[in-house]
Amino acid sequence: MAAGQANLIIPPVARGYARYVLALMVGINLLNYMDRWVAASAGPLIEKELGISDSLFGLLGTAFLLVYAIAAVPFGYWGDRGVRKTVIGVGVTIWSIATLFTGFARSYFQLFLSRAIVGIGEASYYPAGTSLLSDYFPKEQRSRVAAVWGAGSTVGIALGFAGGGFIAEKLGWRAAFFFAAVPGLLFAILAFQMREPLRGAAEARGAAVARTADASFRKFIDLMRIPTLRATIIAQTLLFFVLASNAFWLPTVLQRRFEMTAGRAGLLAGVVIVVGGLIGTLAGGWLADRRALATPKAHLEVGIIGFLAGAVLITVAILSPLNIGPIPVFIPVFLLTVICLYLYAGPFTAVSQNVVSPGLRASAVTLLLFVAHVFGDSHSTFDIGLLSDRLGGNLQLALLITSPTLLILAAIAAATGLRTIKRDTEAMEEDWAARTGDPALTRA
Repeated sequence: MAAGQANLIIPPVARGYARYVLALMVGINLLNYMDRWVAASAGPLIEKELGISDSLFGLLGTAFLLVYAIAAVPFGYWGDRGVRKTVIGVGVTIWSIATLFTGFARSYFQLFLSRAIVGIGEASYYPAGTSLLSDYFPKEQRSRVAAVWGAGSTVGIALGFAGGGFIAEKLGWRAAFFFAAVPGLLFAILAFQMREPLRGAAEARGAAVARTADASFRKFIDLMRIPTLRATIIAQTLLFFVLASNAFWLPTVLQRRFEMTAGRAGLLAGVVIVVGGLIGTLAGGWLADRRALATPKAHLEVGIIGFLAGAVLITVAILSPLNIGPIPVFIPVFLLTVICLYLYAGPFTAVSQNVVSPGLRASAVTLLLFVAHVFGDSHSTFDIGLLSDRLGGNLQLALLITSPTLLILAAIAAATGLRTIKRDTEAMEEDWAARTGDPALTRA
C-alpha cells in the first residue's frame, strides 16, 4: 500500500464507527431520493408554467433514470478499483449542484439537461456505497443494514413529495429545488472524510485486502452468469417500472382524481411513501435475517411474497370508489401496497452482496442499476404519461394496465433463484477464501 493511502485504508473497525458510517450513508440516501423526487411533487406547477404535456413531463424522469443507469457503469467500475468514499463524495457534489441549477431553468431543454446531470451524480453513490457498507458489516447483518440504509430513501421521497409540494405551492416550484440542493454539499464534505475499509474486512473466511485484481469489464459481464444474482436483477427490473411510475405520478393522480392542491397531494403522497416504505423496508430486512437462520431462501421468499401481495393491493387501490374520497379506501390500501413492495429492499441488496466476491460488489450493484433502469424504470414515467395521453388523461387506467401484471412477473423471476441461492453463496465464500489465501492475488 502506498504511503499516501495509509490514512485512507483501515482494517475492521469498532462497532461505533461502523454505525456512524451507516448513519451518514442513510443521510446521503435521504438526500439522494429527495433531490430525485421533488420534481414529481411540483409537476403540475412545472407543466403549467412551461406549457408541457404529461408525456414531456414524464420524459424528465426518463432523462434522469437513463443517464443514471448509463453513468453507473464507469462509476461502478471506479468503485471496485478506487477509493469508494471519494466516489461517493464526488457523486453527492455533482447531483447537489445539478439540483441547484434545476431551479434556474427557464426552458424545457434546460430543465431536461439539469435533471439528466442529477442522474450522473447519483449514479456514483449506490454501487460504491453498497460495497463500502458490506465491508463494515458481516453477512448475518447485511439485510438489516441494507434495510436501515434503504429507509433513508423512503424518508427522502416523503420530503421530496411533502416538502417539495409545500414549498412549490408557497414559494414557487423553483424554490423547492433550491431547498433540496443545499444540504447535499454539507454531506459531500462528510463523505470525503469517511474512513475506507479494507475489501473483505467483514468476511468470515478469507483475508481483507486493500485492492483486488478481479475488477474488470469482462468480470462485470460475467456476473450475469450467477443464477441467483440474475434472478434478482430481472425481478427488480420489472419492479422498478412499477415503483417509479406509481411514485412519480401519485401526486398528480391525487390532484386530478380527488381535486387536491399541490401541497396537500404532495403531503399525502409523502406520508404514504415514507410510512409504507419505512415499515416495508425495515420489516423486510428483519424478517429475512431472522428466517435466514432456518433457510438460505429467506431473502428471496420475503420479496416474492411482497410482490404477489402488492399486485392484489394495487389493483384494489386503483379501482377504489371515487365518490367517497381518498381516505376510506385508496390511501390505506395504497399504504399496504407500498409496505409489501418495499419488503424486497434489504433482502435483495443482501443477496447481491452475499453471492458476489468483495472485489466485485460495486460492479454487481452497477449491473443491477444498468439493467433495471435501462430496461425497467428509465422509460416508465414516459410510458405511463404517453399511455395517459392516449387514454384522455386517465392516469389510473394507465397504471392499472401495467402495475399488477409486472409485479406477478417479478415474483416469478425471483422464484427462479430459490434453488440456486445456497449454492451461489457457498461458492462465493470458497472462492474468496482461496483467492485471498494466495499472496499473488492481493496487493497491500
